[in-house]
Amino acid sequence: MIDQHLTTPEIRFERRERIAIITLTRAERGNAFTAEMGHTLKAMWHEVKHNPDIRVAVVTAEGDRHFCTGADVAKLSEGQSEQGLQNVPLEQAVTLTSLQNKVLKPVVCAVNGLVVGGGLHFVVDSDVIVACSTARFIDTHVNVGQVGAIENIGLAKRLPLGTALRMTLQGKGFQLSAERAYQLGLVDELVPTAADVLSKALEIAEDMARNSPVAMARSKEAIWHSMETGYHQSLEYGWSLLRMQWAHPDSIEGPTAFVERRDPEWNPDPSALR
Repeated sequence: MIDQHLTTPEIRFERRERIAIITLTRAERGNAFTAEMGHTLKAMWHEVKHNPDIRVAVVTAEGDRHFCTGADVAKLSEGQSEQGLQNVPLEQAVTLTSLQNKVLKPVVCAVNGLVVGGGLHFVVDSDVIVACSTARFIDTHVNVGQVGAIENIGLAKRLPLGTALRMTLQGKGFQLSAERAYQLGLVDELVPTAADVLSKALEIAEDMARNSPVAMARSKEAIWHSMETGYHQSLEYGWSLLRMQWAHPDSIEGPTAFVERRDPEWNPDPSALR
């Protein structure tokens, strides 16, 4: 079911039971994004975050050539990317992805084709990445006089440092194939064609949607938080989240449903997914 309130000509928002699907729909422009689309995505992530009926989100794009070719270069040439942003904090200026909007629900990225520059935001900030065998990953910031920083730091967290630096500094001269990205761990599931990407992503999302929403959120928080802190601090933070879950009804409902051989009835408790 398409949400007409949130959907725009550039991005579609739809629901398939407990799964939200966010689809970039500018295939004729390589699914490049504009500043206006950033505002739209922020509203969509707000819905994902606060709607207790949504358990998992999938991010994908239309077409079989491009997933997202980053910021629309035509807009960059007009200086639109810099207007009014010089003194804006990062969390207000960059609102494309789930992590940038502090969404703790699971997110699967379904990569149906070429990913360039800013399109990497969606990849590095998702929890699981599914890609077709023809997908490629390229960073072109330095080719157009821009700094590769935010999404490139994400690349350095998910790839060997040398590969992240090569993508960043060699620019369009280096293309990371889907097969190599799978070997290095940037891609988690490789499928034959672009037509197979969404179905595999939804299969993974449906598995996730059966689990305790709050347990998943806190587990995700523990792992992503560990990317920013030392090992001991991460363990302490994870321990605090684990103890918080003991007070949540899902920690009793899960074992009870298992013993009674029935599907659990989870309490989404959106207040716990801050």
